[in-house]
Amino acid sequence: MVGGLLLLAFAYLAVGQAAANRNSAQTAADAAALAAALDTRDKLTDEWVENVLDPTKWRDIFDGGGVMFGGCARATQLAAQNDASVQCDAHPEWALPGYEVEATTNQSVGESIVPGTEGEHSTERARAVIEPRCDFELPGTGADPDVLPKLTCDEGVDWPLDPTDLTNLPKPEDLFDVHLAD
Repeated sequence: MVGGLLLLAFAYLAVGQAAANRNSAQTAADAAALAAALDTRDKLTDEWVENVLDPTKWRDIFDGGGVMFGGCARATQLAAQNDASVQCDAHPEWALPGYEVEATTNQSVGESIVPGTEGEHSTERARAVIEPRCDFELPGTGADPDVLPKLTCDEGVDWPLDPTDLTNLPKPEDLFDVHLAD
């Protein structure tokens, strides 16, 4: 009886070890995907600021165009901080552009009563996307070229833009939302 209970306790421990390792892999994947997307969000914001006086380029920027999707380097850094390695793929062609990351833990599940676990590593996937938070309407034909469109962002926040005073521009988190996706 005691032997059976002891075996059951060790089995629960093995399951717990595997679950903890899987959680580590998922944490690493989530963090890496978000880091990659945040890196690109910042580049998109920089691109928008550089082109703020040319609203004809805004739509492409808000759709994820105009920048290299180079966030996988940041994903690799974050994975290493979470004791994992990653395979990262940029997807600027998605409806909401983003990244898909597969993270594998550097630490194995460990030794347990279940044979073969000492060499097993957990692998999990995550996707992060970059979603524009603002919309605008281009001025019609014959409109004053010195007037910029007003940005209307989430929660009804309006950003009236004055081409003669560009000191109060939206920040990256005002322009784009970055989140995990299925």
